[in-house]
Amino acid sequence: MIEPASLTKQVPVVHPDVFQLLVCPRDKQDLKCEGRHLVCEQGHRYAVIEGIPILLVSDVQQTHIEGTRALAVAESGDASTLANFKLGQNDIDPFVQGTIGATNGGLYQHLVGTLTEYPIPLLRLPPGENRWFLEIGCNWGRWCIAAARSGYRAIGIDPSLKSIRAANRVTKQLGIEATYIVADGRYLPFRDQSLDQVFSYSVLQHLSQANTLATLSEIRRTLLDGGNALVQLPNVYGIRCLYHQIRRGFREPRDFEVRYWKPAELLAAFEARIGPAKLTVDGFFSLNVQPNDLRMLLPRYRAIVHASEALRRLSVKLPILTKVADSLYVTSQRIE
Repeated sequence: MIEPASLTKQVPVVHPDVFQLLVCPRDKQDLKCEGRHLVCEQGHRYAVIEGIPILLVSDVQQTHIEGTRALAVAESGDASTLANFKLGQNDIDPFVQGTIGATNGGLYQHLVGTLTEYPIPLLRLPPGENRWFLEIGCNWGRWCIAAARSGYRAIGIDPSLKSIRAANRVTKQLGIEATYIVADGRYLPFRDQSLDQVFSYSVLQHLSQANTLATLSEIRRTLLDGGNALVQLPNVYGIRCLYHQIRRGFREPRDFEVRYWKPAELLAAFEARIGPAKLTVDGFFSLNVQPNDLRMLLPRYRAIVHASEALRRLSVKLPILTKVADSLYVTSQRIE
């Protein structure tokens, strides 16, 4: 293991405590710094760009085009093609301004280019009490920021270097401490049984079933005994979900299109790959809208959110509503 003082000099974005958790995503061996790379004993090398480790496995097909682009930057060592922003205290990051409709969903499309504040969601988890929190597919960091504010030691991974750079900028601008790494949920670069809580929202829905199952297996490997996973996924029987399936003729999804899961399939997959699982309702009529963002939404969208929240609260007393909710949370616990 590398000493923290040396690490701080060579890999300034990664906190020494986080570095102690990192391993090679291929063989899970220790990493050490060699110039601008992290290297394991088997000789696997991972570039560090602007202090951000690119811990992607290069010889497998990437799940997103941004993973391929991140690997290209890592290979060349040239980040000059990446835009560089210096944010003022009241600025909104241009990357977030441009991608808010994609990261937060269609109900946020009118906010593209007009954001005046960051939409930070409410994390439906107990207080962190300094426990380790990993978000898979963090994009610009909104859930990691929510986790850090709730007392977790937050780490976010995403295959997009552009997203990770934005997450670093926004988190620093808000005075939040969190660590972001370019990585892949199928090949988590963390030690066995090192994390307390793993979280993912609106991400695994874009992966094939095989890639999702691989990610679930990696989640179990990295969770401590008694650790928990909380993952959002869409329900095949949800009203909105059915509408979109009808629109595409119930054909098999392609590329980054949404995959819809049956509730029984979700429970079976999580119980087989992680541990005991249960379903709860995240929302109706949408896959991504957050009640905390009501003030930002158009009036007609606020009505959707109010209706969704009313049904979500009712689902606690009437669990049958879970079967027709559009957005579901799966909670699963690793138990030896």
